[in-house]
Amino acid sequence: MEKNKKSLTIGIAAALFALAADQATKALVVAKAAALSSGVAVFPGFNLVFFRNDGVTFGLLGGAPWWSLVAVALAVCVWLAVLMVRTPSRVEALAYGTIIGGAAGNIVDRLRHRAVTDFLDVYIGAAHWPAFNLADVFVVSGVALLFAAPWLSGRAQA
Repeated sequence: MEKNKKSLTIGIAAALFALAADQATKALVVAKAAALSSGVAVFPGFNLVFFRNDGVTFGLLGGAPWWSLVAVALAVCVWLAVLMVRTPSRVEALAYGTIIGGAAGNIVDRLRHRAVTDFLDVYIGAAHWPAFNLADVFVVSGVALLFAAPWLSGRAQA
């Protein structure tokens, strides 16, 4: 039981950190929205921009009722929270926490603005990846960590 408690603490801390970092960066971007509307080059291959996405990944489901996307995201967060509570693995708890925190960051945006604030623009030449935010980075990183968890947990036990 003690192992589950430590894992849960790690997961909750990860979720809170991801949510706070996401919301702090979005607040900075919104405060500088006018300057970022046409994009600001940071270095070759990376710009800061201001964009509101009312869809999901790559703008899919754009125009869908905002509340439906919030409902789906909340359901996924609840499911992941149950998995986080049940896992004895610290790596998995960290992964679930980062996913939950990232998803929560985008839920907050949808509740406040009816869309998600995106601001990271990665490109090669004229080919731009769709703009994204730190919440997306946390979700993708958490999923990658879940895939790596069996190997990372195995190494920790060895």
